[in-house]
Amino acid sequence: MDIISPNNPRAKEWAQLLEKKHRTRQHKYIIEGIHLVQEALLARADIECIAFDLDNGIPPELAAVEPPEAPVEWVGVSSAVIAKCSDTKTPQPVFAIIRKQEQPFEALLNATGEMVIVLDGVQDPGNVGTIIRSADASGAAGVILGQGCADVYNPKTIRSTMGSLFHLPVAEGNLAELLPLAKSRGAKLVSTSLQAKFSCYSYNFSDGAWIVIGNEGQGISRETAELVDDAVLIPMEGQAESLNAAMASTILLFEAMRQRKFRE
Repeated sequence: MDIISPNNPRAKEWAQLLEKKHRTRQHKYIIEGIHLVQEALLARADIECIAFDLDNGIPPELAAVEPPEAPVEWVGVSSAVIAKCSDTKTPQPVFAIIRKQEQPFEALLNATGEMVIVLDGVQDPGNVGTIIRSADASGAAGVILGQGCADVYNPKTIRSTMGSLFHLPVAEGNLAELLPLAKSRGAKLVSTSLQAKFSCYSYNFSDGAWIVIGNEGQGISRETAELVDDAVLIPMEGQAESLNAAMASTILLFEAMRQRKFRE
């Protein structure tokens, strides 16, 4: 059934997903735009429904995707409903409601010989989303967000992932519990430091590592720092004091990829 009024109970429930407390309560989140919805379809995400602008119809890029095994509900909606459920000034003509999946902790804890990126208090949604995208591009096994990080299901975070959220495991959890468990299974924890004795280009990432990236202004927490095995320095030639969390993560992930995949 088409939904025209933004006061429709279902439209109101969708719009609530723009707030974290309702995403937590409903155990769902919202994604906007043809590209993200297409990525969700291709990844066989647990899609509850896809809402499209009645004036434009179902985007051909989405109609062309092979239907998932589980049926997806398609709902025609008015531009007013789209505006109500959008986080942007210029709303996209389609959005989808996705059911959250179980946290993939076990898969990540078993990835001790791979690259895993761990975020400790990274608060900027754009940084978190970009790091997820870089982790995907560099072939990392997954991303773990500790307490104090931006919500992975924040619409700004999701947009910054450019669909990479659907390509690799991303989990939110308590680092004080997860990191000791990972170390007990053989994971090596590596952070960045201006006082580090290793350059990231001389450090050996070939056996895998869990790279720990801290808060944009304060770095990793004291509790996390006590668990770290090694620290590396990203050399800089210019006058910039530092790199933001997303840039630092990307450099380390791609240096690790170079060492592990392009040795010749």
